Amino acid sequence: MLDMLKDVGELKNQMAKVQEMMERVTVTAESGGGLVKVTANGIQRITNIEIDPEIVDPNDMEMLHDLIVAGVNKALEKAAEAGGNQIRDHATSLFPSSDSNSSD
Repeated sequence: MLDMLKDVGELKNQMAKVQEMMERVTVTAESGGGLVKVTANGIQRITNIEIDPEIVDPNDMEMLHDLIVAGVNKALEKAAEAGGNQIRDHATSLFPSSDSNSSD
């Protein structure tokens, strides 16, 4: 029983490390040919948005909104993928497969 509690404690520590690693992962996505750039981290939080001043037209705010939404969605998709890769890589190191040549 004591060993199992130690294992649970170790797993919690490892998960905390993964969370920290994912917060450090950053990805950037662009929309409008790079006119809008959105940066997100591995826990899918937007950390920065850059907007080229050339596209800010007070008479066409709808286009700007569309570009921002597109950029945010792309960044979140990339962040989810990068975060998932971090989790897989870390899980593989924690729980190596006993049969690396298995087929699905």
